[in-house]
Amino acid sequence: QVQLVESGGGLVQAGGSLRLSCAASGLPFIYGYMGWFRQAPGKERDFVAVINWSGSRTYYTDSVKGRFTISRDNAKTTVYLQRNSLKPEDTAVYYCAADRQLRSVPVVAANEYDYWGQGTQVTVSS
Repeated sequence: QVQLVESGGGLVQAGGSLRLSCAASGLPFIYGYMGWFRQAPGKERDFVAVINWSGSRTYYTDSVKGRFTISRDNAKTTVYLQRNSLKPEDTAVYYCAADRQLRSVPVVAANEYDYWGQGTQVTVSS
């Protein structure tokens, strides 16, 4: 059984930093992209960043480029999202997701991802 467990959310002031972690278990030995989506109140779940299985490719939504960095550990079981220069508009529930399919480029639609974590709240105060 696949499980994705997020941690690292919380309250931070604008301009501050937080690192999110997603610990995975039960995933196939090799799988597709894994990363993060976020959902603000009343809005859809939006793509944030993903990383491929080997860690050689990363993709970011434009609004976080230069501020967020996605990475993974050597064991390929934990994905991190380092978030710097946080803004109030980064406030959302952040979800970890994994795609079973091996793709050359990732998909950004949430419904294409097969596994999800329970989400972690991040609140950025102004």
